[in-house]
Amino acid sequence: METRDIVENFYRAFNELDAEQMVSYYHKDITFKDPAFGVLNGERAKNMWRMLCHSQKGNDNFKIEVSDIQCNPENGKARWDAYYNFSKTGRKVHNIIYAEFQFKDGKIIDHVDRFDLYRWSRQALGFKGFLMGWSSFFKKKLYQQSNRLLSKFEKNHS
Repeated sequence: METRDIVENFYRAFNELDAEQMVSYYHKDITFKDPAFGVLNGERAKNMWRMLCHSQKGNDNFKIEVSDIQCNPENGKARWDAYYNFSKTGRKVHNIIYAEFQFKDGKIIDHVDRFDLYRWSRQALGFKGFLMGWSSFFKKKLYQQSNRLLSKFEKNHS
């Protein structure tokens, strides 16, 4: 399978909330990084996608669009847009994410997502996000909360 196909299929599976299909494109030694979770390795990275897909089941407003895919056999990048309602507030979010990938053995071994956390916080949290979303305090709290939710999900779905 071409690396471009891997990226397209990964996001197609996400749009369909098929976490098992998504994680099938990950190498067993995957490293994932983003502003909300920090660095996740191996099964924990895969479980993050399982948790995110699980949390969006039944959300008619959830949609993923991928574009600007550029890949070669070693690495790739893409833009993906996520549309959903933030579960804690019900507010609509349109998050614009720039992903970078490295491939090994026909799988994604390194995945880095970058997005504007302040922009996201204003959409997801409204005025509170406007006030606090830029701060290192907010970033630390979000990281702790995201990882606590992931640990709880792993405990309940092991």
